[in-house]
Amino acid sequence: MDNLLCDEVWFSTTASPSAPDDSYGTDDYWSDSFYTTKEDCEKAICVCLQKELAYMPEPGYLEHLLSEKLFFARFKAIQWLVKSRSRLNLSFVTLFNAATYLDRFISMNQFHGWKNWMVELLSIACLSVASKFSETSPPTLHEIQMEDLDHSFQSITIQRMELILLQTLEWRLGSTTAYSYVELLTMNIDPSKTRLPKELVARVTELLVGAILDCQLVEYRPSIACVSALWCSLQELIPSKSEAHLAYLTGFFNQNQKDDIMKCHKYMKEAKLVNPVYNLAGCGNSNYCPSSPVTVLLTERIELYDSHVDLSFFKDHSGSNSSNRESMQKRIKRMN
Repeated sequence: MDNLLCDEVWFSTTASPSAPDDSYGTDDYWSDSFYTTKEDCEKAICVCLQKELAYMPEPGYLEHLLSEKLFFARFKAIQWLVKSRSRLNLSFVTLFNAATYLDRFISMNQFHGWKNWMVELLSIACLSVASKFSETSPPTLHEIQMEDLDHSFQSITIQRMELILLQTLEWRLGSTTAYSYVELLTMNIDPSKTRLPKELVARVTELLVGAILDCQLVEYRPSIACVSALWCSLQELIPSKSEAHLAYLTGFFNQNQKDDIMKCHKYMKEAKLVNPVYNLAGCGNSNYCPSSPVTVLLTERIELYDSHVDLSFFKDHSGSNSSNRESMQKRIKRMN
């Protein structure tokens, strides 16, 4: 299982090179682009728009997070993924895939009684699977769980959790995430193919990382989140051209989706995700975590042996494949 490789075929977008710890963009972001023309990008955008609903959490996910008081547990899990990406020098593709796996899995396991160790084990499994799917040299399980966790798990436990994760997600790992749109939408902004400053890509990525930390944004389509983040970034960096660029981008969306872009953009601004000094390494926003000092106290890690870890509740509550497909079809009808 530790050498698991997935051969799923999907409409590929170019994986971002690994970024330095404090960077949200890279010098060679455009160098190996899969897309050479505006038409290529527009076709790819349409394909991603058709696919994205199949990789979103189940309906009612936000209500489940709030009712079960899982919003802080989810924040800690996503924050750990963000830190681990920097620590292990992984790509943003891996980060966003891992976050998507986590949200999809929790939304399919809407049972009562989530424990801290369950969320941590799931987070490790999500990052491990995402790394194997996207990275040429994925980190080992030991490297993945070296820092910032309250519990330590044996490799066999993580491997069992990986298999449950894969089965629950029906091995559909090539997710269409908000980050999938970053290259597509920024390359299409200027019809003259003028290379936009890398700061724009970096800022959009920074905002999207902030967005996945906020549970209030989990029910927006990935494309909506990316366009909203790009709109905020254009207003900050190229304000004179932001409205013209937005008009081009919104041409891919219907009126209901345009309304969602307005709502998501407004929320990003009000939540201060557009603040350039927003610190993703910390809580940064009252929507994300409480002010209690317990969030920064160092505690001794608890080692959980495989024989003491019961994963049967995941299997019992993950739902059948047919019911998952049925809910996905209902979501597509409702959101289109």
